[in-house]
Amino acid sequence: MKKVFVKDIQERDLVSSPFLVRDKIIGMAKNGRPYMTLKLMDCSGEVEGRIWDRVDEFSARFEKDDFVQVSGKASVYMGKMQLIVQELDRLEESSIELADFLPVSRRDVAEMVDELSLLVEALTDPDLKRLMQAFLADEAFMAGYMRAPAAKAMHHVYLGGLLEHSLAVAALANDISQRYTEINRDLLVVGALLHDVGKVVELRYQRSFEYTDAGKLLGHIMIGVELVEEKLRSLHNFPQELAIHLKHLLLSHHGQYEYGSPKRPKTMEAVILNFIDDLDSKINGVQTHIAREPDSESSWTQYHRLYDRYFFKGTPSTPAAESGDAVPVEKPTKAVASAEKSRHSQPRAKFSNTLGDQLKAKKLDLTEAEGQDNKDD
Repeated sequence: MKKVFVKDIQERDLVSSPFLVRDKIIGMAKNGRPYMTLKLMDCSGEVEGRIWDRVDEFSARFEKDDFVQVSGKASVYMGKMQLIVQELDRLEESSIELADFLPVSRRDVAEMVDELSLLVEALTDPDLKRLMQAFLADEAFMAGYMRAPAAKAMHHVYLGGLLEHSLAVAALANDISQRYTEINRDLLVVGALLHDVGKVVELRYQRSFEYTDAGKLLGHIMIGVELVEEKLRSLHNFPQELAIHLKHLLLSHHGQYEYGSPKRPKTMEAVILNFIDDLDSKINGVQTHIAREPDSESSWTQYHRLYDRYFFKGTPSTPAAESGDAVPVEKPTKAVASAEKSRHSQPRAKFSNTLGDQLKAKKLDLTEAEGQDNKDD
């Protein structure tokens, strides 16, 4: 049984507990001596481990994705908790309770499956309902759909994350279709539930989250379309036009070619799905980034490389903050300073994916020949 969880570790704690090694990196210090950086995880979070002595000896004992018994002292460095590892031994999986080590959705899986069933039952299009019922009846598929994370690193990175994300996007689809009544609600909701379905195969999630060979070679969009096509072939007389529109939702939900989308959205349902998928992903991604630094007293997060910014966490209740006194500005680390310099010398990363961003710098000629619409095909 696990003794100490990551979320409970406090500064100066003497920790002796098992962890899953998500990453293992050996580097060289300025004095020429090797050191090791570990990413140690359990179901409550992740903590960095540092080994400064006996690096070669410890390295020979374990590999990435192994379970290890770690003894060390906790300290806070640059606002993040670290474990200075003093002892480490590999553990056999037979002595481990896997549920203690993989991050899990806060939502109950059974409740999410019930919500999914209610969404399917509420569909009024008989063909789309048949399709979703075929997925629900596939036990092997549902086992993966309920367990898979939604991504390897970006958002909903925990078991059950795919189902949680899909339901959130479906809820947004339902809300929007009530405001814009001309939208095909059933098509949009089913597209929301199936848009990332290929991640069941794309990702490996038995221990740490990694891409499968199929995921690296094909990607979840292609895999998802194949899974949908397989189900469609099993359904008698499924309307061909409806099948095309549904597959278009999967193929275009990333919005732009540079984001890995084979097609750009060309129906209202596809445009909406692109934006609500992006919205839920970014909300979860920012929330997760903020939650990673519970030990930091700063009002701001560390620099987020992908989003190209810091995020405001809220003003701490300190005398300086309450009195209006100036709060000391944190001196950026060399890594952050390097990132700042790099990003100012290159085009800025895009956090938003608004329609305005997509149309910016594009020449729109409404009289252009009809055949030009196929340039992106």
